[in-house]
Amino acid sequence: MQMTFFFSDTVVLLFDFWSVHSPTGLALSLLVVALLSVLYEVVKMGKARVLRRALLAVPPSLSREELLEPEEGDGGRGATQGRWFQFHVAQTLLHVVQVVLGYALMLAVMSYNAWVFLGVLAGSTVGYFVVYPLLRVG
Repeated sequence: MQMTFFFSDTVVLLFDFWSVHSPTGLALSLLVVALLSVLYEVVKMGKARVLRRALLAVPPSLSREELLEPEEGDGGRGATQGRWFQFHVAQTLLHVVQVVLGYALMLAVMSYNAWVFLGVLAGSTVGYFVVYPLLRVG
């Protein structure tokens, strides 16, 4: 196995069945890897938006203890706790997706094929450029 970057149209990505042996196959694989990189950026942005919504949904006067331990007759704080928990679950799921995508992209780059590295780099660049302005919207 090569341990330095090289340019080639022959590469095995992530799984044995994802074996590329032609320029066309490489181009399609680079498109998939770039789209996965864009998806990584979308998930990262989605996680930030969920965090913002969670912070806006919880009144600043609530303490951590009040969120974790609801009391009887809490005057509507149970609804706040429920919303906080939903946001927490959503953030957790998005985090898992982000970690899985990140490790998959890392393993793809570890094929040491320079084309794959450039595909991941291009996808991340395009994804960040397109998605980052959406944080300000809404």
